[in-house]
Amino acid sequence: MQQGATKDEAKQLSEAKERVLGAVTTRPEVGVVLGSGLGAFGDTLEGLTRLPYASIPHFAESTVAGHAGNLCLGRVGETQVACLQGRVHAYEGHAFSSVVFGVRLLAELGCRAVLITNAAGGIKQGFRAGDLMLIVDHLNLMGNNPLIGPNVEPFPRFPDMSRAYDPELCQLARAAAQASSVELREGVYAAVLGPSYETPAEVRMLRTLGADAVGMSTVPEVIALRHRGVRVGALSCITNLAAGLGGELSHDEVKEVADRVRGAFTGVLAAWVEGAGALVRAENSGAGERA
Repeated sequence: MQQGATKDEAKQLSEAKERVLGAVTTRPEVGVVLGSGLGAFGDTLEGLTRLPYASIPHFAESTVAGHAGNLCLGRVGETQVACLQGRVHAYEGHAFSSVVFGVRLLAELGCRAVLITNAAGGIKQGFRAGDLMLIVDHLNLMGNNPLIGPNVEPFPRFPDMSRAYDPELCQLARAAAQASSVELREGVYAAVLGPSYETPAEVRMLRTLGADAVGMSTVPEVIALRHRGVRVGALSCITNLAAGLGGELSHDEVKEVADRVRGAFTGVLAAWVEGAGALVRAENSGAGERA
C-alpha cells in the first residue's frame, strides 16, 4: 500500500492551499491540531475565519463525535494561527495519506511549528482523569507509517526522529503551564490503531514497553510534519484511565472530561501558541538577517 505523499497529493495540497489562502489575508505561523472534545479552542481565535473541511478540496471529513471538522484561522495575541478543529483517524477507514493531509496542509500554508493535542488514556501510575501530559516521545504501534511509498524531494527518505518533539517547544509548554498555574505531567505516548479500546493485558504490555498514555492518533501527524522539517509539540489530555486501571471505558467519558478541563487546557494552549509564534518569528528574523 502506498501511503507516501505522491505527485497527485502534491497537486491536491496545492489546490487545498489555494482555497484556504483565498479566504484569508495573512499566512499562519503556527498550526494547532485539536483532538477529541478539545475543539473549543478554535472558537476563541481573534478575527476568526472558519472553513468546514467539506469546503476544502481533497480534505477528508471526520465521522467521530467531538471532532467538528473545521479549519479555523485567526490570531492568538500577535501569532497567526491555523487550527484543525478535529481530525480524521485511520480507524474510520482512511488511508494514512488522508490522516496526515491536514497537517501537511498546515506545513504548505507556512506553519513552521505545529502543536498537536489529543485525548488519551492514562497508563502511568498516579495519572488522573483531567491531567495534561506533555508528550516527550512516542511508540508507533499502529502497524503503519504515513511515509510508506514514494518519497517526495527534497524531504529525506529516512527522517531522523530522535528529537521528534522539539525541545524548545517542550520548554515553552512547561513555561505556559507554569504561567497558567496548571500542573503539567510528562510522558511517552503510545499510538494504537483502534477503534476498540485496549484490553487490560495490552495496557500491561504498553506499560512494560515504557508508555505513559495511549491513544489512536497524533503519531502519524508527528512523523509527517518532521519529514517536512516542521517543529512539533504535543499535549495529551488524560480523559480516562486505561483498561484495567479504572472503570468501563466510553467515548462519552472522554468528551465529558475534556469539557471539564476546557479552561485549563485553553489557557495553557493559548500561552503555548504565543510562545511558539515568538519562536517562529525570531527564527524567521534570524534567517532573514543571514540571507
